Amino acid sequence: MEPKTLLITGFAPFGAEAVNPSWEAVKALPEHIGAWTLHKLLLPVEYGRAAKLALKAAEDCGADAILCAGLAAGRTAVTPEAVGVNARDAAIPDNAGRKCEGEPVEPDGPAAFFSTLPVRRMTEAIHAAGIPAKLSYTAGTYVCNDLLYTLLCRFSGTQVRVAFVHIPLEKDLPLGESIRALIAAIEAI
Repeated sequence: MEPKTLLITGFAPFGAEAVNPSWEAVKALPEHIGAWTLHKLLLPVEYGRAAKLALKAAEDCGADAILCAGLAAGRTAVTPEAVGVNARDAAIPDNAGRKCEGEPVEPDGPAAFFSTLPVRRMTEAIHAAGIPAKLSYTAGTYVCNDLLYTLLCRFSGTQVRVAFVHIPLEKDLPLGESIRALIAAIEAI
């Protein structure tokens, strides 16, 4: 099997959280999983800027696929996201202080894009590893969705495949389980 490059991202802490388990899980991953060589990237919780940094990193490392991870407080299962929507709308500001209400991610973009990695198979693999997992149809309308939508828009019609997975808070799913979930998801790609 020919080696492939996977850009995998996690986010910095935001809101009331001192730690973001998405980055803690990503940085704990091995450098290679199956046929994939991983390039890890910590992203700021900022509209537009997170996506810009991910796009540059994908170009720099020649990514064949991009898997982004983020925190979904309140969820108790790992949730691969099936769709990114063209909306920025959240009750809290990003880490740069920007609050978005009813704004599009891309003013002339389509309403939504479906993930191009096999999110259903990834969900099943996480579940088969004994970790709570559920396919999600909403990445929200905060920075996680902003990143997913931007990447899907940019790589639409190309060979680069993209998906996003939300991870619960550590109190709802131990970090070790989140790490195992990401490994199972990557093995399923």
